[in-house]
Amino acid sequence: MYTTTQFSIFMVNKPGVLAQVLGEFARAKLNIIAMTMMDSAEHGVMRVVFAAPRRAEELLSRLNMAHDKTDVLCIDLDNRAGALATVAEKLAKEHINIAYAYCTAGAKGGRTTGVLKVADVKKAMRILQKDSRKDSKSQPVVRRPRSSRR
Repeated sequence: MYTTTQFSIFMVNKPGVLAQVLGEFARAKLNIIAMTMMDSAEHGVMRVVFAAPRRAEELLSRLNMAHDKTDVLCIDLDNRAGALATVAEKLAKEHINIAYAYCTAGAKGGRTTGVLKVADVKKAMRILQKDSRKDSKSQPVVRRPRSSRR
């Protein structure tokens, strides 16, 4: 479990724009940890977590792409039914609001990353870490951000 920067990137909702943006990420060798895409009639919003947030911000600035940043909580989960529900229930019990959440697809029988925008990131981490010490089976795994692993 770790906190990281999520980018909300605002794009024109037209054919080819998403492909162009993803191509820029690929050329810059920016690995995407998790991503979700939303749309409206005028524009799309990509919420994305990168393995290298500083490099991502530099690229977005160079490309002059409108974006916002926010801190999110990333949780390593079992790729099984109910894993995210367990986390949501623990946070709800402690009155932590989840504004939104999304997960990576993960591999069958493998792990997945849950991305949560919560009202109080530090409190949420304390709650989930406390519960994971009580029973480590099928609980979130605490780990350092990928960008600091070298």
